[in-house]
Amino acid sequence: MSSTYAQLGDLPEDAPSAAGGEQNPSKHEQLYAGFAASQLTPLWTQRDDLMPMRPSPKAVPHIWEWATLYALAREAGELVPVGRGGERRAIALANPGLGGQPYATATLWAAIQYLGPREDAPEHRHTQNAFRFVLEGEGVWTVVDGDPVAMRRGDFVLTPGWRFHGHRNVSDEPMVWLDGLDIPFAHHNDTGFFEFGPEKVTQTPTPPVSRSERLWAHPGLRPVSGLGTYPHSPIAAYRWEHTDRALKEQLALEAEGYPATAGQGHAAVRYVNPTTGGDVMPTIRAEFHRFLAGAGTAPRREVGSTIWQVFDGEGHVTLDGTERRVRRGDLIVVPSWVSFAVTADTELDLFSFSDVPIFEALSLHHARYEEGA
Repeated sequence: MSSTYAQLGDLPEDAPSAAGGEQNPSKHEQLYAGFAASQLTPLWTQRDDLMPMRPSPKAVPHIWEWATLYALAREAGELVPVGRGGERRAIALANPGLGGQPYATATLWAAIQYLGPREDAPEHRHTQNAFRFVLEGEGVWTVVDGDPVAMRRGDFVLTPGWRFHGHRNVSDEPMVWLDGLDIPFAHHNDTGFFEFGPEKVTQTPTPPVSRSERLWAHPGLRPVSGLGTYPHSPIAAYRWEHTDRALKEQLALEAEGYPATAGQGHAAVRYVNPTTGGDVMPTIRAEFHRFLAGAGTAPRREVGSTIWQVFDGEGHVTLDGTERRVRRGDLIVVPSWVSFAVTADTELDLFSFSDVPIFEALSLHHARYEEGA
C-alpha cells in the first residue's frame, strides 16, 4: 500500500506506519479491515497489477526442442496406454512462467500427441476448438462427426468445438503430431463442456479424401447447398500440396518482379473459413510462412499469443532481444507483446497459430514493429 501512496502523494497523517502504526487501530486501519471483512479491495492498492502501462503476461517466451519432445513422446508410447481414462496420449507444453499449469500461454494449449501402431484413441467431444498439424508420418485417420480424415505430413486438420472425434492408426508405425486448442481461454472463462463418445472409433474406412473436402475443398468454388455462414471452416483438412504450391507461386511471382509476398523472400498464407473469408475458427488463427535463406522479419510486438513450429529448415528467432537457433520440429512460444523476429539460415518453413481473432473481435488487438527496425 505504501508504494501506491508514494505514487499518489504523501501518506495521510493517520495512515499505519511500516513499523506497525499506533497501538490502537487508526481510521485507515479500520477502513482497510472493513474492506477485508466485506470481501472488498480498493483499486488504489491494485492499479499497477490490474491496469499496467503495457501488457505484462505471466507466460514467458520459450522454445521446446523437437529432439527432446519426440524422445519423451516415444517413451510415453511404450509406457502409457491411450484408452478411455487418459483419453489421449498428449503431452502439453507447460510455460515456465505459469506455475506448472499445462498451458503454453494464458489462452493457448499446445501438445505433442503420440499414437502407436494399430492404436485407437476413443471418441469424445468438447466445446474447445482444436486442430492437428502433422510434422511427419502418415497412417492415422481422425474421424470427425463420422467423417474419416487422413492425416499426412504438412496437413492442417480441424476439429471445431463440440464435434465428436477419435483417432485411428492403421499402420505399423507410430505417428506424432501437434495439437492446438483454446483450452486455457475456455477454462478461464468457464465455458467448457466435455462428453465421452463411443469406446472405439465409429468409422473404419480410410478414404484418401474426406467427405468435407469433396464438398468444400475446390479453389474458388462453393456448394450452393452450403450458402450460409459457419463460425468455423467446414473444410476438415487443408492439404500440404496446396499450401506448398501457394508458397512456391508467391516466391516465383516475386522473382518475376510481381508483388506477391509478405516481405522480400517471405511467402505466407493464412488458412481461412470459406464461408466468411475469416479465420478457420473463432478463437484460433493459423498461418504458414516460408523464408528464403537470408530472409526474415523485423522485430514485432502484438497483443495476443502465437505458437510457431519449424516445419523444415534452420534459422534464428529473436525473443525480446535474445537470439536462439531453431531447427525442424522445434516449438516457439511468443506471449502477448513479446518482441519476435525470424531470420532464415536455410530455406525455412514455419507453421503458426495464435489467439488474435479473439482480440480483433473485441477491438483489443494492437501490433507494432520495433522502432529503428
